[in-house]
Amino acid sequence: METTKNYFFMDMSVMLGRSMRHIFRSMDTIVTVTIMPIALMLLFVYVLGGAIQIGTDHYVDYLLPGILLIAIANSVGYICYRLFNDVQRGIFERFHSMPIARSAALWGHVLTSLISNAISVTVVILVALLMSFRSSAGILSWFAVAGILMLFTLALTWIAAIAGLSAKSVDGAIAIA
Repeated sequence: METTKNYFFMDMSVMLGRSMRHIFRSMDTIVTVTIMPIALMLLFVYVLGGAIQIGTDHYVDYLLPGILLIAIANSVGYICYRLFNDVQRGIFERFHSMPIARSAALWGHVLTSLISNAISVTVVILVALLMSFRSSAGILSWFAVAGILMLFTLALTWIAAIAGLSAKSVDGAIAIA
């Protein structure tokens, strides 16, 4: 028991690396998490944005906050699916037979969700800047936005984790997410 307390962060970093490798090896996850929000933003700004009169401002200024929330909500479904697969394949039982912290695997999935969502949000904001997104917010306001988005991601990730651990089938895990 003493060993697991001493090595919790090392165990968690190993599980984080395992989960991140799963993300980077899955092309559909990368497309869904990063490219789909960008495609939605391009669609709404350039195809549907001309139908809305907003004055002299750019439509992307109004659209970006919603796209960021959609991107986060869309990508937390993967934690539900990956946790369900780990439970069904017996990976958690294998981890429990090893001298690692019991919650390290779960925290690895949660931190992977936070990191992948941070990358996705950053890419979406960079594309929005290329599409003439401008904000009058200062650096502290942007840090506050980043903190709120991280808390939103963390809350949705834990809800998806509960759903992934308690689902009875793959379809149930995906539907809950």
